[in-house]
Amino acid sequence: MKKRILSGMRPTGKLHLGHLVGALENWVALQDEYENFHLIADYHALTTNLDSSEIYQNSLDMLIDWLAVGLDPVKSPMFRQSQIKEHTELHLIFSMLITSARLERNPTLKDQIRDLNIENVTYGHLGYPVLQAADILLYKGNVVPVGEDQVPHIEITREIARRFNTQWGEVFPEPEAKLTKFARLPGLNGDMKMSKSAGNTILLADSPDEIKKRLRTAVTDPLKVRRNDPGRPEVCLVFTYHQKFNPAEVPEVEAGCRSGALGCVDCKMNCASKIADALAPAREKRTYYESRLSEVKEILHDGETRAKQVAQTTMGEVHEVMKVG
Repeated sequence: MKKRILSGMRPTGKLHLGHLVGALENWVALQDEYENFHLIADYHALTTNLDSSEIYQNSLDMLIDWLAVGLDPVKSPMFRQSQIKEHTELHLIFSMLITSARLERNPTLKDQIRDLNIENVTYGHLGYPVLQAADILLYKGNVVPVGEDQVPHIEITREIARRFNTQWGEVFPEPEAKLTKFARLPGLNGDMKMSKSAGNTILLADSPDEIKKRLRTAVTDPLKVRRNDPGRPEVCLVFTYHQKFNPAEVPEVEAGCRSGALGCVDCKMNCASKIADALAPAREKRTYYESRLSEVKEILHDGETRAKQVAQTTMGEVHEVMKVG
């Protein structure tokens, strides 16, 4: 029997290259090896932004990107968290099994508070990992593909699963984190990660011209001021992009940069061309789904029906061992 994966994202609209290399490529590669469930985490979106007016449209945009990069809705149900009410019930039960002090020690939460300049942390934001534990364990996820920054959340999930199983009876597995090989792509401004709020992204939906325009703004080696100045590829984020999207020319790009023969503008435009080529199949599929929104909504409805069946079965087991209901 295949092991099961639960993975998901908050619906923030169209996705970018950071999502592609940090998660989506891994999800697509794993969908034949595992039984995958893909969650549109629309309740999680409220932890940092209470404006819910765009969540549904953002969910559709994100789902289209998932489909465009190759996720197969037949193999992998895709569904909104808010439409499976069992998520909230299990979250409530799990919230009794962990202390607020444990949640306050979560380093991922501390980083998010710092990055988003959050002054007052809500109960829901503090309990984000508890809801995430419910998301994973509701489908008895054995494996969770994540970046390094999410590993502390998976450890909290494992702790909650152990506590539940010890308190009431064996229901849940203790999921393992599966780190991606290329977990983080630097943002165009040199930040360690791409973020739409920082304006340092290349979107999967961008046209070749838009990709060139965005990449022109990318920071490079600050010591390479003029074209013939020797550069340091190891400190240039554009070289990082070459390593991912243009591996065949990496030795040539590195040598040209170090010698000063390769100017930064030419280097950027070459890289932009390779990125555009890599995204061409996804852009074509995105165009297809954008013109067939009824099909996208049907995929979502089917995924929610299939996910709910699994969620109801799990909650039946929870009620049985807890002797409630």
